[in-house]
Amino acid sequence: MTHATNISAPRMGLTQLPLARGFVTVAASTVVLVLLCLIFAPSAVSYGGLAGSLPFAAVIAIVGLGQMLVVQQGGFDLSLAGGVSLSVVLVTHLPSGDNAQLLPAVLIALALAVAAGLANGFLVGVMRLNAIVATIGMNAMLYGIVFAVSGGVPRTTTPLLAQIAGGKTLFIPHAVLFALAILFVVAGVMKKTAQGRRFEVIGANPMAAHAAGLPVRRYQAMAYVLAQLHYCVAGILIAGITREPTAFQGDALLLPSVAVVVLAGTSLLGGRGFPVTTVIAAVFLNLLSQFALTVGVPFSAQTIIQALALVFGIGVYSIQWRRQSPIKETPKMEDTDNA
Repeated sequence: MTHATNISAPRMGLTQLPLARGFVTVAASTVVLVLLCLIFAPSAVSYGGLAGSLPFAAVIAIVGLGQMLVVQQGGFDLSLAGGVSLSVVLVTHLPSGDNAQLLPAVLIALALAVAAGLANGFLVGVMRLNAIVATIGMNAMLYGIVFAVSGGVPRTTTPLLAQIAGGKTLFIPHAVLFALAILFVVAGVMKKTAQGRRFEVIGANPMAAHAAGLPVRRYQAMAYVLAQLHYCVAGILIAGITREPTAFQGDALLLPSVAVVVLAGTSLLGGRGFPVTTVIAAVFLNLLSQFALTVGVPFSAQTIIQALALVFGIGVYSIQWRRQSPIKETPKMEDTDNA
């Protein structure tokens, strides 16, 4: 007696792939938003409007990429605000307008960013403390250094930093070029190297990765170091873009950093990250804020808009838009006994 089994495998649609769904959703939303701007708020997408808003979109993209690395490991980095603000204060207060003192200030900012990242990584990755609790404590410590250095008083940035971070090359803001360079490095390392693939595997299933012999805690700790370096670069750019930045510049970047990661499709439980889509989501979120301001929405409502974007991202990737076809097994029996 012969048994023939016919198994119909499920067909994978475009929306069932996390990368495809995230990229298509964010890209389509951005195109629709641009069309709405052209109709109702053309000044938001004019050359002058984009020249003023794209540098801040680049900053959101950089902190979003840093937050993405931590979220991939199933954590959150709430010390982002303190990290950004500390780098802003260091590169404005230490030089005191002297271009010759800018490089030492930048090196000090980078060193403190590495130290803060190592502390976060040790507490979360090695000591296994709750990421939210550990990074909130680190954020308070970083703000303590901010007040010790600045006293909460803003200071004018140096001319050299204003030229480097706030200048343009071929009509392209330097902040955008920095963001694209960081995107190229992050995407290349994550998608094209063995270390990047291990990083994603550890984020998706730490227990299986540990069983396979991968250094799980080391990778999880390194995510916080790399994230702090992203925040430091973002803070340096803010200090150059804004003539007189405050000591609290990082406060407005925490919610957008999480929103762009979620909009890009990175799971809050860890796993794969989508650098390119994260950058596009940063452009979308920044353009959405500019559109809202242009049509008359008060600036105080920006946090509500960002929160709604976060809820939208969570909703899009939580709903199963297409049901998977069930696996059907149809046995066919043929009697071949001639007795």
